[in-house]
Amino acid sequence: MNKKTVKDIDVKGKKVLVRCDFNVPLKDGKITDNTRITAALPTIKYLMENGAKVILCSHLGRPKGEVRPEFSLKPVADELSRLLNTDVKFATDIVGDSAKEVTASLKDGEVALLENVRFDAREEKNDDTLSTELASLCDGIYVNDAFGTAHRAHSSTEGVSHHVNEAVAGFLMEKEITFLNGTLENPEKPFVAILGGAKVSDKIGVIENLLNKVDEILIGGGMAYTFLKAKGYEIGDSLCEEDKIEEAKNIMKKAEDAGVKLVLPVDTVVAPVLKVEDESLDKKEKQKAFFKFLETTTDKVVDSDKIEANWQGCDIGPRTAELFAKELQGKKTVLWNGPLGICELEKFSIGTEKVAEAIANVECTSIVGGGDSVAAIKKLGLEDKFTHISTGGGASLELLEGKALPGLVCLSNK
Repeated sequence: MNKKTVKDIDVKGKKVLVRCDFNVPLKDGKITDNTRITAALPTIKYLMENGAKVILCSHLGRPKGEVRPEFSLKPVADELSRLLNTDVKFATDIVGDSAKEVTASLKDGEVALLENVRFDAREEKNDDTLSTELASLCDGIYVNDAFGTAHRAHSSTEGVSHHVNEAVAGFLMEKEITFLNGTLENPEKPFVAILGGAKVSDKIGVIENLLNKVDEILIGGGMAYTFLKAKGYEIGDSLCEEDKIEEAKNIMKKAEDAGVKLVLPVDTVVAPVLKVEDESLDKKEKQKAFFKFLETTTDKVVDSDKIEANWQGCDIGPRTAELFAKELQGKKTVLWNGPLGICELEKFSIGTEKVAEAIANVECTSIVGGGDSVAAIKKLGLEDKFTHISTGGGASLELLEGKALPGLVCLSNK
């Protein structure tokens, strides 16, 4: 990576603004998974040990520019205090009186956390005034360690870098870029990519960028049904992007021309379709009703080209899981992004878990991204069997597409 990191600058006695990704899941005000917090600890500890006055900032959830207590970062400050075994001071605003007072009082090696940056409507607009105000809290040093939001050009992820003397990467950002870019630029062969998730449209750019890099692509999840329909198969009422069928055909042709083996599910776990008659329900309520229905309904396994009307695909079937495991044998690099079934429900997460186990049993460089894929690995206790588990879903996808990340481009070159 050709960007400066925290090791390339002198931070002793200086106030350093660090953008982290503390967008953690909360339930009843309690953090249910602190992975994103622990991922930021190496950078925070390094700054503390080298005498910096550390000012942390992050977003949490989607408060849409409003102060909403359920999205407060106070629980994160408490968890950081516990993990760092020190009192992490908490500012009740972002650039207001509390932030100015808390950051001005910091001593060398001390840490403060600002309130949720998305409580300010200017954040997501990359407003220059907010960027300037954030920069004024520190002594001209900005560290971006939030890989998960590096694909967003917001005030705290990109704008602030233009108002400081040094804008550098944290250790997590460096690690993510090194693994993902390194894999794409110089992968050990044979190289296989496993792609899941709901929509083909989310992965078209990724597939096209990977076609001249990989030897094989395994496709599962909701996106598989658009490919299956493009092959002329009966997919019943499974998720399908009708307007992407031609693109799916083009991708299959490009894969064939490039000598890349493209593998689709041979069997599918299907369940009946829920017909929601109540038009007054919003999207969230409809999804809740859909999941509740699927939890209690009967499912069965059918061939992927014989899904009946009024039935929908919910997971890859057992033969597909075995097929994918077989295809993984002997591979030296495995890249996995996206779940292979409806992982929100236990009964339809089996395929994803089987593939996670299969990757763990292969001696290879294995890189995984996407929340549901990572959740399956953690549930099975296989974290140490993977070379790298990415903390950024959207950011890793855009990197895999070959796109430039605003939160990385803005940092100082070595």
